[in-house]
Amino acid sequence: MPSPDTNRRLTPAVLNQDVDAFNGYRTIVGYSTKRFNATPEALQQAYQTMLAQQQAETEKLALYRAASDAARLAEWEFHNAVLAMKEVVKGQFGSDSNEAQSVGLKKKSDRKRPTRQKVTPIAS
Repeated sequence: MPSPDTNRRLTPAVLNQDVDAFNGYRTIVGYSTKRFNATPEALQQAYQTMLAQQQAETEKLALYRAASDAARLAEWEFHNAVLAMKEVVKGQFGSDSNEAQSVGLKKKSDRKRPTRQKVTPIAS
């Protein structure tokens, strides 16, 4: 039997079936085994470990989401500050200045006026 791929997560349906089976096994009177990983103590320990790790994951996910939100807001604040700086540079030095070009704006004199394109009739 090939070993299972432990790099992927188990689906919630599989985990629910496992928890149901674990709860059902506890109703069995006289359960005993020589397999170490199937003993009542090992099963209880594995279940408690799973719950603790899921709780830790949930807490870290909440921290990640909070940090992600804070970073997103900081990015928007920086973006808005840069836009305001560009407006100030354009207002203080003019839209055709070298200073405006140095902050990433295009000089007004570098813009080409739109030209009318001649429409060529399509011969059919």
